[in-house]
Amino acid sequence: MILKTERLVLRPWNESDAECLYHFAKNPNIGPNAGWPPHKSVDESLEIIKTVFSKKETYAITLEDKAIGCVGLLFYPNTNHYWGDDGVELGYWIGEEYWGQGLVAEAAKELIRYAFEDLKIKKIHASCRHENHQSKRVLEKLGFKYYCDMKNTDYSGKEILERAMLLKKNDKESNNIKNMLKRQKNKKM
Repeated sequence: MILKTERLVLRPWNESDAECLYHFAKNPNIGPNAGWPPHKSVDESLEIIKTVFSKKETYAITLEDKAIGCVGLLFYPNTNHYWGDDGVELGYWIGEEYWGQGLVAEAAKELIRYAFEDLKIKKIHASCRHENHQSKRVLEKLGFKYYCDMKNTDYSGKEILERAMLLKKNDKESNNIKNMLKRQKNKKM
C-alpha cells in the first residue's frame, strides 16, 4: 500500500533504505525517544528493515523519495502495551533535520484516515515518554486525548513514565480531525 499527502509519500520500507535509516537512527535524539537504542551500523538498520519495519501497516515517510522517518500502526502482540482487542497503537519518528515542519503529523493524519476509513479501526492508542513534549504535541494536533499515565521499561531496562493517549473514530471530540481529514481527502480528488 502506498499513501500520499500533499508533501509526502508513505510506502513500504525497502532494503535500499538501509543507509538512509542508519543516517537518522544513529542519532541519540531519535531512537531513545521512540523506545529503541541508536543504531550502530548500516547492517543493523538493514536488519530492522527486514524484521521490525516489514510488519503490516508500517511505512517509510518519504520526501522526494528519500526515507526520512517512519509511521505505523502496531497490532497486538507487536505493541508497546496491550490496549485491548479492538485497538491499535500508532508509532512514529522522523529525522531530526525534519523536526518542526509538521511532516510527522501530516504522515500520521493520512495513516489515521486510512485506519478509520479503510481498515475500519475504531480506536487508536499512542504513548510517549512524559518528557517528550514534541511527541505529545503531535498527538494533540492529531486529536488524541490524554488517557492515563503508565510505567514501562525502556530498551536498557530502565523504568520510564509514559503518557498514554487515545483517538476514537466516533468520539465527538475527534470529529475535528475526521472533518479535517475529509477535507484533505477531497482536496486530493
